[in-house]
Formats: sequence, C-alpha cells, structure tokens
Amino acid sequence: MQNPNDLPSGVLLIDKAPGMTSHDVVAIARRQLNMKKIGHCGTLDPMATGLLMLVINRATKIQDLLMSEDKTYTGTLTLGATTSTQDKEGEIEEEKAIPDFTVEQLAVAFDKYTGDFEQIPPMVSAIKKDGVPLYKLARKGQVVERKPRSVYIKGYQITKVDLPEVGFTVDCSKGFYVRTYAHDIGQDLGCGAHLSSLRRTRSGKFTLERAVPVAVLKEASREDLVNSFISLAEISLMRGA
Repeated sequence: MQNPNDLPSGVLLIDKAPGMTSHDVVAIARRQLNMKKIGHCGTLDPMATGLLMLVINRATKIQDLLMSEDKTYTGTLTLGATTSTQDKEGEIEEEKAIPDFTVEQLAVAFDKYTGDFEQIPPMVSAIKKDGVPLYKLARKGQVVERKPRSVYIKGYQITKVDLPEVGFTVDCSKGFYVRTYAHDIGQDLGCGAHLSSLRRTRSGKFTLERAVPVAVLKEASREDLVNSFISLAEISLMRGA
C-alpha cells in the first residue's frame, strides 16, 4: 500500500456545475486522481454552482479551518412564490401578487439582514436531529423544531431588478443559508420569495480564478490536476500563518 506521505497533498478548487451534488464532485476527483483521501469544504446544493474546495490527503487536516471562513455568493431570488425547500427545486406552497417594488423598497428588506442576526436553518439541510440529517426527515414530510443559529452578513448588493427576479451578491459567515435569506426577505416584503439561482464565488481568500471546471476535472490527467493543487505551504502564506 502506498505511503500517504508519498502522495500529493493540497487544495483543489473546483467550479461546480449545476445538477450534481458536492459528493459527486469528490467521487470524480477520487477517480481521476486515484486517491481516496479527499473531502470537500462547505456543501453546495445540486442547483448551486461555483467554488467547491476539495481537500486532498494531508490537507484534510485543515478542512475545519478552511470551512470556518466567510463566503461570497451571487444569487437570484424570485418574488411571489414560497416553496417547500425555499428554492426552485421545491414544490410551490403559496403564490401572491407582487407589488411594483422600487429598488429602495427592496433595499429596506435586504438592510434588515446585515451585521449579526439569527437564522432558522431550513428543513432541507444537512444539520442532524438525533443523528438523522434534517433533509431525510423532510423527505418523509416531517417538520421538526430547529434552533436559530447566529450568522452575519458583512455586506450585500442588489445587482439587478427585473420583477419577479431580484439579483444580489452577499458576503456572509459560514453556516449561512442563502435560500433561507431569500425566503425571509420575501416574507418581509409580504409576497413571498424563493431562491432561483446561486453561485459561490469566494471562500476565505480562495476565488474562482484558479478553479477547475467540472468538465475539465472529468477529462484531466492526474498530473495536470496535481499541478493545479494549491500547496499547504501556499495556503499557510495566504492565511498569514
């Protein structure tokens, strides 16, 4: 058996495609690199795209450290309908007419969620209740009480208003649910909303600039992928350690 110390280690940044789970990406990387010890930092829902950080071999030891950093997302919320999952993948639960909102009126709702506040995680999440992930209970139609979690938003920008769609960018803490953010803003506006697109563009100091698209990951040679790793030494320098 190969000594783990002889195998390459580092972080591989991936630009996740829609329609696949974060675990699907890990499985492709394991196959292409012919290595088992690979994890990911911060799950992206199948509908979401963008930055997924894979920790490989010895880099798995800093997984928690990397996951604890702030993130940036770009997204779109669609007003006028709430869904069972708070995003476009769920079933529509309620539909309402949408007032002709101005950017200023929308900003008032967004402004409420800046700085530190508490967020109730969605039922469709990986948080566990008595050892069972909530999304598994949600599939059975069960709803359980979830404790609010402390999160924060450093800043946001409304990037586009084309009702019913509102485009935005948000800089937030780890453990932040963007679909709950979209849902809650919709509730405050009185017409409901759900998340209709989501892309992670940053995690800590890592951006999409050096990310490998999934289509490339599937075809790349082991050597090319290893050359794309961000080494543990570089990560240490980036983090100012």
